[in-house]
Amino acid sequence: MSRLTNSLTLAAIAAIASALAACGDTSKLPAGASVGPDPTLPPPTRSLLIPTIDIAPAVGWSGDARPTPATGLSVNALASDLDHPRWLHVLPNGDVLVAETNGPPKELEGVVAKVKAWAMKQVMTRAGAAVPSANRITLLRDADGDGVAELRSPFLEGLHSPFGMALIGSDLYVANADAIVRFPYQAGETRITQPATKVVDLPGGPINHHWTKNILASPDGSRLYATVGSNSNVGENGMQHEEGRAAIWEVDPKAGSKRLFATGLRNPNGLVWEPSTKVLFTVVNERDEIGSDLVPDYLTSVRQGAFYGWPYSYFGQNVDDRIQPPRPDLVASAVKPDYALGTHVAPLGLSTAEGAALPAPFQQGVFIGLHGSWNRKPLSGYKVVFVRFADGKPAGQPIDMLTGFVDADGRAQGRPVGVAIDRRGALLVADDVGNKVWRVTGLATPGAASPAAPAPPASVPSGTSPAAAPAVTSPASVPR
Repeated sequence: MSRLTNSLTLAAIAAIASALAACGDTSKLPAGASVGPDPTLPPPTRSLLIPTIDIAPAVGWSGDARPTPATGLSVNALASDLDHPRWLHVLPNGDVLVAETNGPPKELEGVVAKVKAWAMKQVMTRAGAAVPSANRITLLRDADGDGVAELRSPFLEGLHSPFGMALIGSDLYVANADAIVRFPYQAGETRITQPATKVVDLPGGPINHHWTKNILASPDGSRLYATVGSNSNVGENGMQHEEGRAAIWEVDPKAGSKRLFATGLRNPNGLVWEPSTKVLFTVVNERDEIGSDLVPDYLTSVRQGAFYGWPYSYFGQNVDDRIQPPRPDLVASAVKPDYALGTHVAPLGLSTAEGAALPAPFQQGVFIGLHGSWNRKPLSGYKVVFVRFADGKPAGQPIDMLTGFVDADGRAQGRPVGVAIDRRGALLVADDVGNKVWRVTGLATPGAASPAAPAPPASVPSGTSPAAAPAVTSPASVPR
């Protein structure tokens, strides 16, 4: 095919794709049906070339506008005018690290892949997610405790789409889009200029469909756990490109080695240890393109060696026949997630309430940043919710904690991503469309600052790391 013919073909398909993007199905389930341990799972609804698209166009916050907190809470901006802030990490001295970041460029082959990439770029541009990556981690310091950071410093620069961060002793680990790297850290410093030391590679380009890599230290600091999303929606780029992806890896940072910890997780992001049980939990973005009512994103405990279904099944053993050849052996072993969060809500940020100084009911549970849907009618997500835990497991219905990110005209003033508890017990929320970090406190707190919570330890909490597990095999590497 000549370059001219190829260009004309792309233009024609792009025009059709643009028209199809306005179409799509609408949710038919009642509110709450796709939430909880046993969500309603209707039959799939197949799209044509382009799936259902319904975007809250990104406009940002104007003037003094801000999200709406739940009763008994207040919110203010810890920092504004950031560059696509996505993830947060609170250091022991109270300094807040903010990953200002976005995905690296992708290399795609084939007309269909390029058309879908073009269509998705239009979607992401409208959603405010197509900005170039600043490749920077910024340090924020609120030394006087008034809830507003008076110091902002470029802490680490020249990174490669950084996301997750973890501090173990004097070692600061950063998860780039393709590797975990380490920097020496001294308490109180506002800038690191030493070069990075690579710890271990993570699955990366050239496609790198889900580029975000989060990390969490084990309770005893001996291991890191790293999330790696899939390279596709449901294996359409070929399972050879899914090797080691849709998984959580266990990393030995001293040895520079890694092994698969759990697989079949389409796009895991936030990670936490449940305080009472020390069980690992994650939130996962499930697959698209089979309707506004499928598939629920979820919160789940993560078992060593477990397979969670992707791409062959969803929410346990519900088969997705789009991926061929089928794998009934893997479907039979698929673990059902603990708790559905709703369809296409896009859960990213995850933090326990441990250390929080917030009123009831925001205690003994987890905070989740729901980035918001792009392929569901009507919109879902675009808020921060709290899920109560009982006996170490999620229970009840999610509670809206921070809403108002979408205005009355359906425009996104902001989109929540990472969440974290600061040293004074407030909840911090990274907003990558509003370019702010919000700080949520109780109304009883004088001014913007919260009552001082117990200071976090110098490195990681004490506890016991998970017992050693046998090596896990990803779906891409299981013999066919």
